[in-house]
Amino acid sequence: MAQPTGTYATNDMVGIREDLANTIYDISPVDVPFLSSIDHVEATARKHEWQTDVLAAASSSNAAIEGDDAPQGSATASVRLDNRTQISTLDARVSGSARSVDTAGRADELEYQMLKKGNELKRDIESALLANKIKVTGNDTLAAELAGIGAWLKTNSSKASDGTDPTAADGTDARNDGTQRALQESFLKEVLREAWDQGGNPDCLMVGGFNRQKASEFAGNSSSVQKAEDSVLHATFSVYESDFGEIKIIPNRFQRARDGLVLQTDMFAIAHLPGRNMHSFDIAKTGDSDARQILSEYTLEVRNEKSSGIIADLTTS
Repeated sequence: MAQPTGTYATNDMVGIREDLANTIYDISPVDVPFLSSIDHVEATARKHEWQTDVLAAASSSNAAIEGDDAPQGSATASVRLDNRTQISTLDARVSGSARSVDTAGRADELEYQMLKKGNELKRDIESALLANKIKVTGNDTLAAELAGIGAWLKTNSSKASDGTDPTAADGTDARNDGTQRALQESFLKEVLREAWDQGGNPDCLMVGGFNRQKASEFAGNSSSVQKAEDSVLHATFSVYESDFGEIKIIPNRFQRARDGLVLQTDMFAIAHLPGRNMHSFDIAKTGDSDARQILSEYTLEVRNEKSSGIIADLTTS
């Protein structure tokens, strides 16, 4: 069939209004499960410090002679640890014209850009906390950096034969990666047992997407893993019934994909300097544009690394 002669169609028209949906679709992930699950505390200096301690080993031979003097045992000092605060910051700058034109999907371009920057900053913070990097004091020309979790987890680990743990577990040296190997349930059982022997009670296994799927292949999957949801983590996860309690298996897009983090989450915290937790402010106006900056100054507090562990050197594809 042909269009009848003289038909006025849309391709002949001038002045058709654009059809632009008033919504912007962005699937970039903003879930930060580690940051969401740990405590948030206050730091009061750029060098944030805390202490750990340990009880003497239990003794089955602790038997005293009747009437004997007190044993006059010696006391042991606590261990003082520290981490450095890191400043993570982003900014947005929008011209006066860009804030004045009629836009779809947002009322104000600067506010929209700042919303994006806030989400991007949260992702950067999650990545920094879970990195394998040492602490850096910083100076006039060098930015201070916190020691990420990879520089702390030493006592309880499953790793490749050519991989090495941090030597001090105090943030001063990082893990040396070894040859990657496929995740196995036995690796998790090994680290859980080691942590339990030390007195820890891990409650989650945090992994990247590939190893989250590998965890679904554990032999106990048919009877010991169940789905659950957490309103704080805003995530769906599986619960693994271990010999030492339930373990949440949580996927994390912003950790190192080669690491399986076996965590007792109440033994970690993020410490912010006062007034510097996602703090935003205007930048001085120098022309026909408006700018805002957002920043956080924070560090990772590892309350006792013996409570947790790591399954290192995992394959990621």
